[in-house]
Amino acid sequence: MYRIYKYVLPGVRKELEGWRSKVREIPDEELRMQATASITSKQFHCQGGAIYAVANLPMRRVLISLIVSFQTISDYLDNLCDRSTSQDPEDFRSLHQAMLDAVDPEAPLHNYYAYRSQRDDNQYLADLVKNCQACIAELPSYGMVETDIRSLVSLYCDLQVHKHIHPELREQALLQWWEVHSAGYPELCWNEFAAATGSTLGMFMLFVAASDLSLTEERVKGIRSAYFPYVCGLHILLDYLIDQEEDRIGGDLNFCSYYPDMDRTVQRIAFAAQQARERTSRLEDASFHRMIIEGLLALYLSDPKVKNQKQVRQISRQLMKDSTISRLFFWVNSLWIRRTS
Repeated sequence: MYRIYKYVLPGVRKELEGWRSKVREIPDEELRMQATASITSKQFHCQGGAIYAVANLPMRRVLISLIVSFQTISDYLDNLCDRSTSQDPEDFRSLHQAMLDAVDPEAPLHNYYAYRSQRDDNQYLADLVKNCQACIAELPSYGMVETDIRSLVSLYCDLQVHKHIHPELREQALLQWWEVHSAGYPELCWNEFAAATGSTLGMFMLFVAASDLSLTEERVKGIRSAYFPYVCGLHILLDYLIDQEEDRIGGDLNFCSYYPDMDRTVQRIAFAAQQARERTSRLEDASFHRMIIEGLLALYLSDPKVKNQKQVRQISRQLMKDSTISRLFFWVNSLWIRRTS
């Protein structure tokens, strides 16, 4: 936590200030509004993601810049899809090509707004992509993780397309997508697989791994299998858990709503947490990954949204029951970070 307060949070703040100045220069009113909303209301995504830079402090400048830029692309595109009048899958696919380009340092830029009338962002999205590419070029072992990162980003993009199309078509599209992947994840339900694909944490951990000159293929394989689907699944299930009321009002799809009752919700989120702990315990720096898992539970279950939802509050109590000292520590720190951000 000392390193986070001393190095990570100031670094994130500096990066976001730079991107905010670019947001103010976006000519198109709608694009500027969504970029402003995403970078303001979702800055804690960047703060949380950049914690991974603690694992390699000498490379923190590159890692923080990369993670903040990549997460900002994700949040901006999510806003464009969530709050858009469009339900065109080609539009969503075109927008998310930016994420695929961002993790390929050799990729040319594309016209990401090709299927929508709002296009003039003064190169904001393109600049985010180029910054990611420039940072990736400084990671000495990126070649060893590129295939896995592209795989995770591709799954993320698929999810964003399927979940934002017409509400009557979403579930069918997601179930058909699940049929393609279900054999590889027999212990998951379809909504849990979909949730796991919505996390960027696996990508961030692989960015960190790529910053290590002595990275091995065995370590890459271990990170991939530990983070996807378990750490990633836990991350997004917790996110959806606290957003249930908000999503119900907004008519947005919520993967936790597919559980039949509170007991099943608790059981499955607890299962994801247990598997995440077990699998990350086999990785190098196991204590760091344990910190991430306990931090996720504390961060989401301490969110102000929890207290306004009776059932979520009950689930939170169940999940926090018999909490470890470290989780309680991160709970307090989560509250403090929110108040000081």
